Amino acid sequence: MELIGNPSTRETGYRALVLSYQKRIYGIIRKMVIIHEDADDVTQNTFIKAFRNIQKFQSNSSLFTWLYRIAINESLNFLEKKKRRFFLPIEDHYEAMENYLSSSHLVSGDYIEIKLQKALLKLPDKQRLVFNMRYFEDLSYEEISKITGTSVGALKASYHHAVKKIEVDVQSE
Repeated sequence: MELIGNPSTRETGYRALVLSYQKRIYGIIRKMVIIHEDADDVTQNTFIKAFRNIQKFQSNSSLFTWLYRIAINESLNFLEKKKRRFFLPIEDHYEAMENYLSSSHLVSGDYIEIKLQKALLKLPDKQRLVFNMRYFEDLSYEEISKITGTSVGALKASYHHAVKKIEVDVQSE
């Protein structure tokens, strides 16, 4: 953090920040936007935004929590812009991501994992985000609350609804 704050070492500090967190941030974003190229773009935007706003970082949370917050906001904004930009009905947008899951050589996983990912695509973005953070990232509700600014109670409800929808979806196939 000191490296980024100092103008003479800012670039070196930024490179260290990217090297330290890039893979993890990319993974978080990829679970939301699905498509590799989109995840690369959103990851890059996340780090650009972090670089431009590093002076706003307050040490009342960890640097990773701050980056995570930027990453999820950038992911949600990207998904919203993509829907609006192409005037796509929401079903077409999710169908494109679902097709990517089925056909891309960049998506690994067995049948069950891909089935889960397809079920996740049917969730509202914020429910999917909470599910990903809790299930895949194994974050506590308190950690998720700090990142998203949402109450623990609302997060628990969102996760519960997501699990129920996934169960129904997986059982219906």
